[in-house]
Amino acid sequence: MAEHPHAALVRRGYGAFSRGDMDTMRELMAADATHHVPGSHPLSGDFKGQDAIIGMYRRLAEETDSMSVELRAVCVDGRGHAVGVHRFTAERQGKRLDDTGCIVFRIVGDKITDLDECVGDIGKSDDFWS
Repeated sequence: MAEHPHAALVRRGYGAFSRGDMDTMRELMAADATHHVPGSHPLSGDFKGQDAIIGMYRRLAEETDSMSVELRAVCVDGRGHAVGVHRFTAERQGKRLDDTGCIVFRIVGDKITDLDECVGDIGKSDDFWS
């Protein structure tokens, strides 16, 4: 059986992010999409619109010595929601982060309109990014 189109869209997004392919990321998101990043650190908050989201992704890369996202699973409900479960590892300023997280995607048509990020250990994430 073929993979659900929403699962394929999420996989394509994770692949583009991992490659640093921001042109593909723009193709996958609605112009007014919002990415919600949890926590109370300089990179947390709500990033509205493609430019703000791509800017935040670029800043993630600039702030880290190394960064990797390994997609572990994608779950869909067939009604416009998908969840990407991943392992995130990064190093910066002598600190290392290795955490499980997920992003809850809202998909309308063939575009991502909302990305609601969750992390396994919010305190560890806040410490790493602060």
